Amino acid sequence: MNKIIKGDEIVVIAGKDKGKRGTVLRRVDDLHVLVEGVNVVKKHAKPNPMKNVQGGIVDKTMPIQISNVALYNAASGKADRVGFKVQADGTKVRVFKSNGELVSAK
Repeated sequence: MNKIIKGDEIVVIAGKDKGKRGTVLRRVDDLHVLVEGVNVVKKHAKPNPMKNVQGGIVDKTMPIQISNVALYNAASGKADRVGFKVQADGTKVRVFKSNGELVSAK
């Protein structure tokens, strides 16, 4: 089970977008996530008439390292670390380290 998954609301804790909040769109690999509205760069795109793509400068969301983001805790209003707890019925759930509350499943 991963500490940060698709659909989680996160806060960027390091880098040029520090303090921004966004939703995880997808996990690129074990170390990178794609976050909505975070780490947006300008890329030069060539026109491709076969795919109906115009050329020019486009904004593209790039992956950010998972070590630079933390889960957003709505109860405290701040970023929080995530841990795991095994419940009585044997299921493994994610919990916030600060207050022990369950992370809401998306």
